[in-house]
Amino acid sequence: MFNPDAQEDVKDPCPVFDGALWHMFGSGGTVTTETWDILHATATSLEGPWQEQDPIKLPITGSGIAAPGVIYADGVFHMFVQTEFMKPHGRVEHAVSNDGFRWVVLNPALVSIPGTDEHGVYDPHPAEIDGQKYIVYSAMPPFERVPQPDVYLARSLSGTWFGPWERIGKILDHNDLPHHNRRDDPDYEWGIEGAQLVQLPNGKILLNATCFLPSGPRGQRQRVFFALADRVEGPYASVGPVLHPEQPGENGHSTVLLHNGELLLIYQSRIEATNHRWRYGIAKCSLEPLAA
Repeated sequence: MFNPDAQEDVKDPCPVFDGALWHMFGSGGTVTTETWDILHATATSLEGPWQEQDPIKLPITGSGIAAPGVIYADGVFHMFVQTEFMKPHGRVEHAVSNDGFRWVVLNPALVSIPGTDEHGVYDPHPAEIDGQKYIVYSAMPPFERVPQPDVYLARSLSGTWFGPWERIGKILDHNDLPHHNRRDDPDYEWGIEGAQLVQLPNGKILLNATCFLPSGPRGQRQRVFFALADRVEGPYASVGPVLHPEQPGENGHSTVLLHNGELLLIYQSRIEATNHRWRYGIAKCSLEPLAA
């Protein structure tokens, strides 16, 4: 779907349509040094071809400014973006734009709470459910070896994208997923991340996120999975991983779009064919199995 010219790796895709142009926001950089910019590309159709724009530079600080979750509403782009993903004192920053190119940073939407289950916060994604505004994100308690994030939710008290944001708490835990590695596994790899919420036409809530399989070689365990709930707060019942690589590799952090009765999934993957560099792909499925 998208092969970058200026970046070794592209991750965390978030496509947004402004009524005339498609914008692809994400993370562009390299896994070699874990150095990232906020990717921006544009196209007249979702399938491309995509034109890479200059990376978006926001006047914010952090060692992990990446993984933007973006929504377009009432003529305004709202971007929620992490500043850290393996450290405390991270923030979910909020920036706005009229065109997707020039941005103004407002007050942070969320900040981490050191020493708690939200010691670190990252991978925010906005969602509108039954007219209410939400941010779904990953959060982790203090850790010694590797982060073990779960999925959390916050709701706007003003009913707008400007907040303030009330923390609702954890909505999906490691123990809710039989296809996810256990916290006490000596070969534990990572937690649940890259979450997104979408309301289906039948009213059910679809949670789209990334898990890590309980077994297999490292570098081949990451998978996109879906879970369903009747309420945005859950409980969520997983339907399991939905994409399996056709060759050695893995897939992860993705965005779901509903279009013409189909569910479109724009995801990151790395396989042998891309020399295990992260690229974006697109997959489609009928809504009927999820609406049952």
